[in-house]
Amino acid sequence: MSRRHLGRVGPFRHHNPLEDMLAQLDKAASIIKADPNEIEPMRHPKRQVIVSVPVRMDSGELRVFTGYRVLYDNTRGPGKGGIRYHPDVTLDEVTALAGWMSWKCAIVDVAFGGAKGGVTCDPKLLSEGELERLTRRYVAEIFDLIGPTVDIPAPDVGTSPRVMAWVMDTFSMKKGYVEPGVVTGKPIVLGGSRGREEATGRGLLITVANVQRKRSRPLDETTVVIQGFGNVGSNAARLLHQAGVKVIGLSDVNGGIYNPAGLDVSRVLTHYSEHHTLAGFRGAEEVDNAALLELPCEVLIPAALEGQIHEGNAGRLRARVVVEGANGPTTPEADEILKERGILVVPDILANAGGVVVSYFEWVQDRYGFFWPEADVNARLEEKMTVGFEGVWEMSEQYVVDLRTGAYILAIKRLLEARALRGLYA
Repeated sequence: MSRRHLGRVGPFRHHNPLEDMLAQLDKAASIIKADPNEIEPMRHPKRQVIVSVPVRMDSGELRVFTGYRVLYDNTRGPGKGGIRYHPDVTLDEVTALAGWMSWKCAIVDVAFGGAKGGVTCDPKLLSEGELERLTRRYVAEIFDLIGPTVDIPAPDVGTSPRVMAWVMDTFSMKKGYVEPGVVTGKPIVLGGSRGREEATGRGLLITVANVQRKRSRPLDETTVVIQGFGNVGSNAARLLHQAGVKVIGLSDVNGGIYNPAGLDVSRVLTHYSEHHTLAGFRGAEEVDNAALLELPCEVLIPAALEGQIHEGNAGRLRARVVVEGANGPTTPEADEILKERGILVVPDILANAGGVVVSYFEWVQDRYGFFWPEADVNARLEEKMTVGFEGVWEMSEQYVVDLRTGAYILAIKRLLEARALRGLYA
């Protein structure tokens, strides 16, 4: 099988996701002529913390990792945001992600603010014991900063429900009582919510259905390419395939596969579970990650990391719609190029909000001690995502702007209203 190659993987230039996030915020604020004195607090996180995380490795070596926790905004409720384990985690990245969570929660109208955490490490190089010790020490270092009424973590890149179980247990042991509401994305037997694991992927399905409805395009005539095959990308692929969408391209960190006639996603999932890679899947052409983004399709879903669509490749994209599954996958420069080319972009702070919506549902269920059937969770998720989508679409039409700017305008309006009602404590 041939391997297509159309360019380099990753950002065309070094970019800072925090600068991207603030540029997007400032653009929306200028359009609605918001008072700079009201916007300035939104440009600054409420709290940034850097901690050292010493871990005894299996070899006996003592290594010290760097961890972060950022609470960006808690105007509308406690902070909410995942814990990321990745070699490239930085304070600016975590701060940007926390900011995006703030806007995201406002858009889908859940009673959370925005937060994020992370540890600079490569979880693939750690044993399960090392991963557990890393997690427990990290939680111990940020113990006073998290809690069900303060800041609630969740899974993110490099973490999982198993890791969230360690977070819950460590916090509970230090508190002296079981506190399932400290974290979401837990295993169901420990207070997790049904439907949480696939919530972000299901939210993407709902978003694709909504945008195609607006475009008068049926799902069964829609072709989709997905970059990233972690929790978000794999679940989105499975759910879209089940809904009748033709998934023609998929990729993981090692590269991708492409079949213009459509991939059998169930077979792909079986192959991936057996080999832990998409490489070698029979019945598809291999492509690299740069080429995958440039495949002809109706909907492109970047569901990997930030900055994957940039000024170096935005001019070569052949999708008609970009639905952002990852946080910050499109740089501001690329946004302008895509807009000029007539490519519709559904922003991350709307498109991938399914995870935080069901995290909110999990938190509510934990607080009440009463758990809902999965069908109820999914129905409520669809309602929240659709109402959020319509709100963003309305802002976009009212101000004659792109959907990302419309999403920021909706978030800014809701946060300004909440801040005005609360006032300034001094």
